[in-house]
Amino acid sequence: MEKEKKGAIIGDHRSHPQDTGSTAVQVALLTGRMSELAQHLGKNRKDFASQRGLLKLIGQRRRLLTYLAKHERRRYLALIEKLGLKK
Repeated sequence: MEKEKKGAIIGDHRSHPQDTGSTAVQVALLTGRMSELAQHLGKNRKDFASQRGLLKLIGQRRRLLTYLAKHERRRYLALIEKLGLKK
């Protein structure tokens, strides 16, 4: 992921000016990486290492979303709406 894209994603999802690692920011970054990997796998169907990496990212994002849903339900719902995820 390019530095400018990453900075824009962090800027859109942070809760305060110094926030770079909150759950919402991490989920947004993972979603961006997952979309890039999905595009890569569309072109390179036999790249099983990337496929495994994508599956690991999916699991990590799911765990973070579960945590967010349990602890901060409003932020979870807002994040799902903003990213366009189904849950």
